[in-house]
Amino acid sequence: MSEGTLTLSSAPSTASSQTAQRILIIDDEAAIRESLETLLSLEGYEVETAPDGEAGLEHIEQHSYDLVLLDLALPGRNGLEVLGLIRQRQATLPVIMITAYGTVDNVVEAIQNGAQNFVQKPWDNEKLLADIRSAIARYHAEEENIQLKRALKQRYNFSNIIGKSEAMLRIFDLVAQVAPSRSTILIQGESGTGKELIAKALHANSPRKDKPFVPVNTGAMPTDLLESTLFGHVKGAFTSAIAVKKGLFEVANGGTLFLDEIGTMGMDTQAKILRVLQDRRFMQLGGVHEIQVDVRIIAATNVDLRQAVREGKFREDLYYRLNVITVELPPLRSRREDIPPLATHFLKRYSDENTLPDRVLAPDALRILVDYDWPGNVRELENVIERGVVLSSNSVIGTDLLPGHLTGRGYSSSLLEHSPDASLFDIIEDIERRIIIDKLERCNWNQTEAAEQFRIPLSTLNQKIKRLSIEIRKKIRE
Repeated sequence: MSEGTLTLSSAPSTASSQTAQRILIIDDEAAIRESLETLLSLEGYEVETAPDGEAGLEHIEQHSYDLVLLDLALPGRNGLEVLGLIRQRQATLPVIMITAYGTVDNVVEAIQNGAQNFVQKPWDNEKLLADIRSAIARYHAEEENIQLKRALKQRYNFSNIIGKSEAMLRIFDLVAQVAPSRSTILIQGESGTGKELIAKALHANSPRKDKPFVPVNTGAMPTDLLESTLFGHVKGAFTSAIAVKKGLFEVANGGTLFLDEIGTMGMDTQAKILRVLQDRRFMQLGGVHEIQVDVRIIAATNVDLRQAVREGKFREDLYYRLNVITVELPPLRSRREDIPPLATHFLKRYSDENTLPDRVLAPDALRILVDYDWPGNVRELENVIERGVVLSSNSVIGTDLLPGHLTGRGYSSSLLEHSPDASLFDIIEDIERRIIIDKLERCNWNQTEAAEQFRIPLSTLNQKIKRLSIEIRKKIRE
C-alpha cells in the first residue's frame, strides 16, 4: 500500500457497480490532479479537475457532483475561502480537504465550515477511498431523505412521517384512502410507533383539516377528571365546578378528537363514548340539555382490544364501533430500512434546535442502531439521536455517544462484522440480504410463504432476491 501515489488492485471497484458518481478535484498541482484522477477513475468514479478555486466554482455552477476534493493551499482564494463559497451554493455537497501542511487550527476551521474530512499529503489511498465512499454514502442518504420527505409531503401532506419500507408505504396509501371519509379509525401499535403522527396525518388529509385536531391521553387521567375533560361540566356539577366548562368533544366540533390509549378507559366512560359515536350527542356533567356535535373519532391503543373484550375489560359494542377501519403500525424492528432515514431526520432536527452544525452518524454507530431491536420504537430512536447531538463535540457521532444498553445489547452475530470502510448503502444492503435469507431459511426456502410473512407481494420479494444476488436453495424435504 503506497501513500500519495497510485496503487493498482485486482479487486472489483465499489463505484463501478453503480451509476458513475462524479467527483471534482480542485488542486493547483498537475501531478496531484493526475494521480487522484487515475486512482478515482479506476474505482469507477467520473472525475473532473480544476487548477484553482475560480475554475472549481465554475464547474460546480455548471455541473452536479457527488463530492469535491479541495486543496487547502490554492492560488488566489485559498481552500477555506472556496469551501465557504461552495457552502453558499450547495449546502450539503460533501467536501474533503487535502493539504501538505495542515495545522490543528486549519482542521478545526475546515470542519466548522462544513468539510466532511481533512486528508494529509501524502495520503493513504485505501483510507482516502474509504473516506470518499463514506462521505458520498452520507450525502446520498441525506438527499434521499430530503426527496422522500418532499414526495410524501406533496402526495399525502405527511411532512413529519418518515418511512420508505413496504409496510409504511402501505400505511401511507391506506391513510390517503380513508382520510377523506367520516369513518372512525382505530390505530393499533406498540408505544412509540407514531400513532399520534398518523392521527394528525388522517386529520390533515381530511375535509376537516381547517377545524380543530384535539388529542387527549385517556390513560393519563382518573375517570372523573377524564369525563369532565371530554364532556365538560355545568357550574355546581361538583365541588370545584365554579363555572361552566366546555369539554373536548365540544371544542373539537367540526374537527377530529384523538383518543389515545383508549384501551385503559374505564367501563362507565366507555359507555358514554359509545353513545356519542352512535347519536353524536352528549350531556355535560351535571347538565340536563343534550349537546349535538359533529366530531370524527380517531382512537389509538397499544393494548390488544380483542383480548380485553374477552377478559371483560373493554366493551364489545364499543370495540366494533371503533374498529371500522384499523391502521396497524409495525414496530421499528420489523422495518429496519427506515432507521437510517429516521436517524438522518432527527439528526437534522436536533442539530438545528441546538444551533449546531449538522451532525452525522459514524458508520459503526449506524450499524448498531440498525441492529438494535428498539423496544421503545421511533420515540426511543429519537431520544438516542437527541442525546448524541447534545453530547457531541464535533460533527461525527460515534459509538461512544450511544447509550450503553445499545452497545451492550447489539447483536453479537455477524450483522456487526462489516468492514470499517463499508459505505452506508453497502451496510443496509448487506443487512437486507441477511434478513431475507434468514426468513427464507425459516420458511424452508418457500418464497411464497416468505413473501406472505414479510407482507409484501411475491414479485417484490423476487425482485429483491435478484437485486441482492441471493442464491435460492432447494427446499429441505419435510
